[in-house]
Amino acid sequence: MPSAGREQTGPAWGTFLELEPPAEGPLHARLTRALRTAVTSGRLAAGSTLPASRVLAADLRCSRWVVTEAYAQLVAEGYFEARSGSATRVRARTGGSVRGGAREDGDRWTPRYDLLPGVPDLRAFPRKRWADMVRAATTELTWDELGYPDAAGLPRLRRQLAAYLARGRGARLEPGQLVVCAGTLDAVMRLCRSLRAAGHTHVAVEDPGWTQLRLTVAAAGLTPVPIPVDGHGLRVDLLREAGGVRAVIVAPAHQFPTGVVLAPTRRAELADWAREMDGLVMEDDYDAEFRYDRHPVGALQGVAPEHVALLGSLSKTLSPAVRLGWIAAPERWTDALTARDTGGTPPPVIDQDAFTRFVSSGSYDRHLRASRLRYKRRRDHLLRELEARLPGQPVGGAAAGFHLLLPLADCPAGALVEEAARADVRLASLDDYRAAPAATDTPTASTLVVGYGNLTDQAVPGAVQRLAHAIERVRAQSTARRGVGT
Repeated sequence: MPSAGREQTGPAWGTFLELEPPAEGPLHARLTRALRTAVTSGRLAAGSTLPASRVLAADLRCSRWVVTEAYAQLVAEGYFEARSGSATRVRARTGGSVRGGAREDGDRWTPRYDLLPGVPDLRAFPRKRWADMVRAATTELTWDELGYPDAAGLPRLRRQLAAYLARGRGARLEPGQLVVCAGTLDAVMRLCRSLRAAGHTHVAVEDPGWTQLRLTVAAAGLTPVPIPVDGHGLRVDLLREAGGVRAVIVAPAHQFPTGVVLAPTRRAELADWAREMDGLVMEDDYDAEFRYDRHPVGALQGVAPEHVALLGSLSKTLSPAVRLGWIAAPERWTDALTARDTGGTPPPVIDQDAFTRFVSSGSYDRHLRASRLRYKRRRDHLLRELEARLPGQPVGGAAAGFHLLLPLADCPAGALVEEAARADVRLASLDDYRAAPAATDTPTASTLVVGYGNLTDQAVPGAVQRLAHAIERVRAQSTARRGVGT
């Protein structure tokens, strides 16, 4: 076979094929095994084109039928893909886990329908307006501002953020309480290191909740303590019973992934707990701007600013690629958050200044308004398609954010996620975000967390159709297995 190309989409004609001896079976079967091994070992890269059957047959000095049989078998198994008028290629997601999204060889699976939660509409990123702001920042920043940045962030950005959080989130703060950081996880890491230096050993987290928060708490040297979430939000009564806990991470405006809003009585109880314990509530305000049934719930920080650190970022409102976030912390924590041993590094000054201009020009508010309308239309479209394809299917979490919850009977979560992946649909289940399996879980029930933020409007019908078919297949398989077991 000729030399392989350097790009993933280049020809895979230089791959060394280790054909077994004739005693191991007919040539077409041995060629199939050799090609399959070349794919799974990474010698045949995802997206690579295969030589035409007549070319490979000539190289191997065999009949063309041998090659076409091997290709057809690997197409059927999902290793290759063949399209009319195009060369046979190695499928992009071959050789890796269909659930995790990241392949063992470092390539990422890019599904046709990505329904993972937590990703905004990346196609709507305001490229031109953002580029204008970056260009202006690059042109107009003073020479001294191009040096090492203020550890707390660009002062004029902190002033703009303080005004925005006061008017948009009901926060009570001064610009000096704000620390600009590289996102929510950076904020949590800084706070946890500061807590550890102050003698804290444990931090409570919501369960289910964002897995990365638990991992970040542990990476900072503290012990994460899962506290259950119910239909009214965090169980503050169980938080009180957790020994050695004086700090908690909570998303009161829109809990992830359940979508519940912390009930007013629980908000008051949580603020009382923080005052009594002289503790710290880390308020994850990750997507509070996106509420569709009424005005967004105000930040808890506005109720107890002396015990609540408000955390925000641009990951959901603009893009995770803009590594910029903030901490509105009680005054006694601000010095610790910018200390050298917290390990935090402020985002680039050019990006900070660009976002300052983005906010001050009104572009950020306009972008948020447009995003709310876009997500609401898409949510309504998704709900209509679900009702058409899965009549009577209960749906939760539709009032805010850009993901839904679908509780499913007779449909095991793991099997459904795998079945959907085979149909080129990426899904997540509620179990993926639990610290431990819930006591009420059963092997035949599951709850899907269906994200629609980065799903195009045109893709909604196709995504729901494939999801419905996957549910039907898994339910049929589950019923058949129970029938065999009886």
